[in-house]
Amino acid sequence: DAGPQDLDRLENLGLRVKVAVIGGGWAGIAAAVELTASGATTTLYEAGRVLGGRARSVVIDGRTLDNGQHILLGAYRDTLALMLQVGADPERLLERRPLQVVDHAGFRLALPQWPAPLNVAWGLLTATGVGWREKLATAWWMQGIKARHFRLDGDCTVAEWLDAAGQTGALRRHLWEPLCLAALNIPAGRASAQVFANVLRDSLGSARREDTDLLLPRVALGQLMPEPATRWLAANGATLRFGHRIAGLAPLPYGIAVDGEIHDAAIVATAPQHAGKLWPALAADFDCEPIVTVYLQFAAKTGLAFPLQKQSGKYGQWVVDRDRGLLACVLSGHGDWETLAEAELVAALVAELALPAPPTWTRVICERRATFACRPNLVRPDHRTPDPRILRAGDYTWADYPATLEGAVRSGRRAAHALLIKDYNPAS
Repeated sequence: DAGPQDLDRLENLGLRVKVAVIGGGWAGIAAAVELTASGATTTLYEAGRVLGGRARSVVIDGRTLDNGQHILLGAYRDTLALMLQVGADPERLLERRPLQVVDHAGFRLALPQWPAPLNVAWGLLTATGVGWREKLATAWWMQGIKARHFRLDGDCTVAEWLDAAGQTGALRRHLWEPLCLAALNIPAGRASAQVFANVLRDSLGSARREDTDLLLPRVALGQLMPEPATRWLAANGATLRFGHRIAGLAPLPYGIAVDGEIHDAAIVATAPQHAGKLWPALAADFDCEPIVTVYLQFAAKTGLAFPLQKQSGKYGQWVVDRDRGLLACVLSGHGDWETLAEAELVAALVAELALPAPPTWTRVICERRATFACRPNLVRPDHRTPDPRILRAGDYTWADYPATLEGAVRSGRRAAHALLIKDYNPAS
């Protein structure tokens, strides 16, 4: 029997640690794969019919779509490593493109395939729609941020941070604010400047040129991770329990009871609003932000010059070219779009795209609680709990990042390593 302080005793006795992973999103997948690969007896509980959580594929009208758009970056090292581990080849499944930010208002910033930081410097200096004085001021500001290792003296909103830096021109409107909304899923006026600085540190501020690349899925989200992970876990001896919503867990002197079944330990990888219902010590209360994806099917020959484009109208934020005339308009965070009925929102986005012919099919997918609201000075729990046999995982526990796939994967791997008494360092 495993006591609170001696899980490692089982390994010393040659016995396999029995671990329950509750929640089959990307954090739960990462934890289950790490545990199984290390020899633990792993049971993964998922309330839904498939793995993936808030980043999964759905079938609507006979079409396989994503429940939301997720653009990966070259900096997502743990995610890419996990894909390889479960047999999903990133080179085949992801299209790697140097970062571009372009819109119909005349703004364009494109990074060349040059070594860092020359790629970012050249992209900034050659950006269209921006004056030279603003470019030089921004370059000087970014150099100062790097010198401070992207650490702010105190957290504030991204808008306040940009105001204090004199970032009030075209780059703010066309680059910093849209990137903030895309990365943190919350407008600059409410978003944490320190977390946004962390994102810039590991992307535009990285010493590796590859970290700035966009990784655009060539396939549905399910094929990137959830489906290969399902096959890998089953093939490597893990137990998968779909359609199983856990009612509660209880720490006992001789183990952790998960709906009456005894395990040596448990990793809770559910959304924060569900974790506290399983065990009161896991309670974490966060405001949430929605994400809406509006799918628009045009003629098959319809496409964007670059597969990710910033929108410049009243409602649209980003549009993703999913190939064969299917465009996905993404709206993150609370905003004016919420006042529109579904048909009105579709009509508004179609008008903003200004394509020559109307769409032949549309669908709106709304995730009302897609991400936590990443506000300044937000207190976020880490993986530890009052009982060392029960750990948390989930993007909300990886405090360096906003709600991202990479944060979720890192959190799951960290929790598994903590149970296995192993050091964890993000992939390099």
